[in-house]
Amino acid sequence: MSLYFLLKFLHVVGAAVLLGTGAGIAFFMLMAHRTGDPKVVAATARVVVIADFLFTTTAVIAQPVTGLSLAHVVGYRLTEGWIVLSIGLYLWTGAWWLPVVWMQARMRRLAEAAAQAGEPLPAAYHQLFRLWFAFGFPAFAAVIAIFWLMISRPQIQLLS
Repeated sequence: MSLYFLLKFLHVVGAAVLLGTGAGIAFFMLMAHRTGDPKVVAATARVVVIADFLFTTTAVIAQPVTGLSLAHVVGYRLTEGWIVLSIGLYLWTGAWWLPVVWMQARMRRLAEAAAQAGEPLPAAYHQLFRLWFAFGFPAFAAVIAIFWLMISRPQIQLLS
C-alpha cells in the first residue's frame, strides 16, 4: 500500500466520520428532544457527548494531519484556492462545533437534573436546544462545501 493511498484512505474515512457523526448526533438529539422526556434527553445526550468526544474529536484532529500530509505527498501548494478555502471552512466549522460540544454537555446536565427532580425540561434547556440546533446549520453546510472542494478541486483564484 502506498503512502498516498493510506493518507487518502484515512482522510476520506475521517471526513465520513465527521459528516456521519455530525448528522447522526443531530438526528438522535432532535428525536430525543421531540419526546419532551427529560430521561430520554438525558440518556441520549450522555451518549452524544461520548460519541462527540470519541469520534468527532478524533476525526477533527486527524483531518488536518492527513490533509496536509496528503497535499505534501501529492505536491499541492497550500496556497491553492480550493485548499485555502477548505482550510477556512474547516476553521469556520470548528468555530460552530466547539460551542455545540459545550451546549450538549449543558443540555445533558439540565435534562439529568429535570429527570431526577421529576420535572419537565426547563426553559434554559429549550433555549439552549434552539441555539444548538441553529449552530448546526452553518457547520453542516461548511462540511458539505468542504466535501465538494475535496472532490472537485476547482481552480479558484483567491490571491493574485
